Amino acid sequence: MDEPRPNFLDVSTSALGRAWVDRLDPAAVRTAAAIGQRTDLSEILARIVAGRGVSVDAAETYLQPTIRELMPDPSTLAGMDALAERLAKAITDNEPVALFGDYDVDGACSCALMARYLKHFGLDPQVHIPDRIFEGYGPNTTAIDKLVDGGARLLITLDCGTTSDGPIAHARARGLDVLVIDHHLSDAELPPANALVNPNRPDDISGLGYLCAAGVTFMVLVATNRLLKQRGDTGLPNLMTMIDLVALATVCDVVPLKGLNRAFVARGLEVARTGSNRGIGALALAARLSGPLNAYHLGYLIGPRINAGGRIGDAALGTRLLSLDDEQQALMIAAQLNELNSERQRIEVEAVEEAARAAEAEIGGGEGPPVLVLASANWHPGVVGLIAARLRERFERPTFAIALAPDGTGTGSGRSMPGVDLGSAVIEAVELGLAVKGGGHAMAAGVTLKPGQLGPFRAHVTDRLGNSVSVARALTALEIDAAMTARGANPQFVHEIERAGPFGAGSPQPVFAFPAHKAKFAEIVGAGGHVKFTLTADDGARLKAIAFRAATTALGETLLSAGNDTPLHMAGTLSIDHWQGREEVQFRLLDAARPGGR
Repeated sequence: MDEPRPNFLDVSTSALGRAWVDRLDPAAVRTAAAIGQRTDLSEILARIVAGRGVSVDAAETYLQPTIRELMPDPSTLAGMDALAERLAKAITDNEPVALFGDYDVDGACSCALMARYLKHFGLDPQVHIPDRIFEGYGPNTTAIDKLVDGGARLLITLDCGTTSDGPIAHARARGLDVLVIDHHLSDAELPPANALVNPNRPDDISGLGYLCAAGVTFMVLVATNRLLKQRGDTGLPNLMTMIDLVALATVCDVVPLKGLNRAFVARGLEVARTGSNRGIGALALAARLSGPLNAYHLGYLIGPRINAGGRIGDAALGTRLLSLDDEQQALMIAAQLNELNSERQRIEVEAVEEAARAAEAEIGGGEGPPVLVLASANWHPGVVGLIAARLRERFERPTFAIALAPDGTGTGSGRSMPGVDLGSAVIEAVELGLAVKGGGHAMAAGVTLKPGQLGPFRAHVTDRLGNSVSVARALTALEIDAAMTARGANPQFVHEIERAGPFGAGSPQPVFAFPAHKAKFAEIVGAGGHVKFTLTADDGARLKAIAFRAATTALGETLLSAGNDTPLHMAGTLSIDHWQGREEVQFRLLDAARPGGR
C-alpha cells in the first residue's frame, strides 16, 4: 500500500480546486537520499530524479541516456525482418517507391526520415500526405490509384495503415507490395500487408509500444542498414544525422519520455542544434527562437507550425520542408507555415471559446459527464484536436471535439488524461458499429461519425471510460518537487535541474512552490488570455512570470484580484529566457493558493 503524502504547504484547495502534495512519497524520499549518496547529485536534483520513478541503480543512465546503450535489437519487433528484407530489395533493385504518411508532426517526420534514407541510394519516392478534410486519416483507394498510376511498385505507410484493411487490400490488388510502419493501436485483424511493424500489434512482445512512429521508422532503418551492410553494401547513410527528426516527433506526439525515447530526444536535440536539418532551422527562425533548441521549443513552437499545414493548409508542407536541403526553399516553406499557424491560432481561439461555453452548459453546477463529447458545425476540422486538448486541460476530463459537416458527418479528435485509454474505447466503438472509423493510442484518438451516431458514441465512451476517469481525476493533486525562493531561482539552478531532462510526457518538468511570494503588476496579455506578472519575494528578488491561458480561469482571477501586496503560495515551472545574449529565468505559473490552504 502506498504511504500517504501530506499536503504541501498545507494547501488542500488551491485556486484551481486542487490539493498540493509532495511528488515524493516516503519511499521515494529514501530513494532520493540513496541516489544523493551514491552520485554527486545535489539534494534537489536527486529528489527530481527519484520523483520520476528512477531507481538508485538506474539514476546514472537516466541522466545520461545513450542510444547505443538503450537501443534493442530491431529484430525484437514483430515483422521487422520481413519488412527490412523487402525494403532492402527495393533499394538494391532501384524500385519506384511511394510513401503514404499521416498529416501530423509524427507522420511528417516519419516520411522525411524514409524519404531522406531512400534518396541517399538514388531513389526519388512519391510522397502522399492526405488532406485532413477531404481524405481523412490513413490510406484511401483514390490516393493509392494515383500512386500506382505514377509508377509505384512498393507502398510504405508511415504513422498509419494498421487499421486500413480495405485500402491495403486494394493496393495489393493493384499490384503493389505494401509495408506498414506504425504505432497506433490495432484492432483484432491486421491488414493484408507484405510486412507490418508496429510495437502495438497484438503479437508484438518487444515492449516498445511507447515509441512514436518516427521512432519505429528509425528502428526500421537501423535494421535495413544492418542487412545491407551484411550483404557488402558500403556508403550507407549515417542515421545519427537524422535523429533530430525522431526527437521532434517523439516530443510532439506526446509519447512517454522513458527508455529509448529519452535517448532519442537527448541526442536528437544535440543534432538539431547544429542546424543540419534546414527545415527545423528555418522554423526556428520563423518562430524567432533564441538560445539553444530544447524540448519545449520542439513541442510548443516548431511542432505547431508543422501541424498548421495539415490542419488548415497544404498537408504535405511539413514533410516537404523536413526532407529538403535547400536553405532558400526551406525559408519560403517555413514562412508559409508560420502564416498558417497564425491563422490557425485565430481559428482556434474562437472555436475554444464556443466549446468552453458548451462544456460549461453541459457540466452545469454539478460534476458533469466523465467524458465531454462536443460537436459543432462552426468548427474547422483541422483544429478539433486543439479544442479537445484545451478543454481536457480546463475541465480535467477526456474530451472529444467533433466538427460537423453539412451532411451531418462528424470528424472528431479526442484527448485523454493519464490512466484513461482513449484509443481502445474508439476502436471498440468502430467494432460495435458506433463509429465509421477511428483509432489512436491511449492519450489521443480520432473518430469519424455518420449522422445518428453522435449520441450512441457519447453513451459508449461515457460507459466505457467512466470508472477510469473517476480514478484518474481523484489523482489530480498538483505534485510539487520542492519549495524555493525567487532569490534561489537563478540560471545556474535551472541549468542544474535540466540535467534531469528532457522533460515531457511520463517525465514531467519539475514543479516548484514559492511560499508567500507576491504577484505584482499582473495584467492580461496576448490573444490567448495569458496573465503576465512579476513574482516578488520579501527580500526584493523577482522573476518574470506568466500564467498561460489563465485570464478567464479561477487562477487568473486570483492573480488579478490579489493586488501587489497580497502574499500567495505559487507553484510552477522554471525555464531560461535568452534575450540579447543574456540568460534570464522565467516562471510559468500552474496554480496558486492563499496561505492557510486557499
